[in-house]
Amino acid sequence: MRVLVVYESMYGNTHAIADHISEGLRSRHEVLTASVRDSLETIFDEFDLLVVGGPTHVHGVSTWATRKAAREAAEADEGLDLDPESGGLGLRDWFKTVDGHRSLAVAFDTRLDASAAMTGRAAKGIARRLRRHGYRLLGEPESFLVDKQNHLLAGEADRAERWGEMMATALTEAMSTH
Repeated sequence: MRVLVVYESMYGNTHAIADHISEGLRSRHEVLTASVRDSLETIFDEFDLLVVGGPTHVHGVSTWATRKAAREAAEADEGLDLDPESGGLGLRDWFKTVDGHRSLAVAFDTRLDASAAMTGRAAKGIARRLRRHGYRLLGEPESFLVDKQNHLLAGEADRAERWGEMMATALTEAMSTH
């Protein structure tokens, strides 16, 4: 089966998580990993599972304004580096280019290590948009955590790979029942 992992990343954490999820998925399936920008020419019907993730900005999916603020923060702070894939569309605009599909999908995000009530969860908004576009969710949205210095917490990369393996198993099971 074929899986497409699409991510938006500003500082590289969501990109890293997408890569680790992809590794877990590769335990059973063929996987293509692409930034939002690089996925624009992709034919989504060719995939059995769409995995979509992005950073949590202001309690949800990034906006043009929050992406601009992230770029400005990186320019002002020598400790922040923009992901090379951070230019172009964010997930909100990307969803406007996605036609309705009937395959499976799952959502993930990166967010600060604090209560979701305090930080929000972009994965919930991503999952909602996936459902609106006709996707059936394979699993619950998942969050991966960063610290206040914008580094992935210890163990999150491994957890992302294990989550990818769990989604690979769930996909195999879901496809065998159809």
